[in-house]
Amino acid sequence: MMTELEKLDAGLEFCFADPEVEARKGNAVALCRELNSTPHTDRARQRELIAALFGTAGENATVLPFFQCDNGRNIHVGREFLANYNVTILDVAPVRIGDWCMIGPNTLITTVNHPLSPMGRRARLSQVKSVTIGNDVWIGGGCTILPGVTIGSNVVVAAGAVVTKDVPDNCVVAGVPARKIRDLEDDVSE
Repeated sequence: MMTELEKLDAGLEFCFADPEVEARKGNAVALCRELNSTPHTDRARQRELIAALFGTAGENATVLPFFQCDNGRNIHVGREFLANYNVTILDVAPVRIGDWCMIGPNTLITTVNHPLSPMGRRARLSQVKSVTIGNDVWIGGGCTILPGVTIGSNVVVAAGAVVTKDVPDNCVVAGVPARKIRDLEDDVSE
């Protein structure tokens, strides 16, 4: 029989109140607290804490306070990443974010969902799906990115949007739920 942590890691439904699952979250909470209290001028210490918290972080990753996450080790960001104020990444499953991405303030990226069944919720069950974000993406302030979403490269997610479905490359999406409102030129294509 699998433990709840083994179920989580396998992408299966698991109990989020399990002590081993909670311990993983506790480590992330402690590192977030330290990162959030580190002065912005102490870039060397910030980079050390980002490296300790995230699974991988590219050159010049910047995370402003008050950042929160569930695990940390499931977050993988490319170079020149910026998380503005009050960003939350619920990384129970992997979150992969490319190079040159900016996340606006008060944004939520979540990989976790809960059952529609009251009995499932009473049992404290969770379900997870990874989130993937390409290169050169700007997520405006106050956005929500839901579990299982893939956002292509060269995308702008307008402020306040709720992304419920995959987004192709080279476009702007807006609204609730987010939908494509225009194409974008890719002026840095390699």
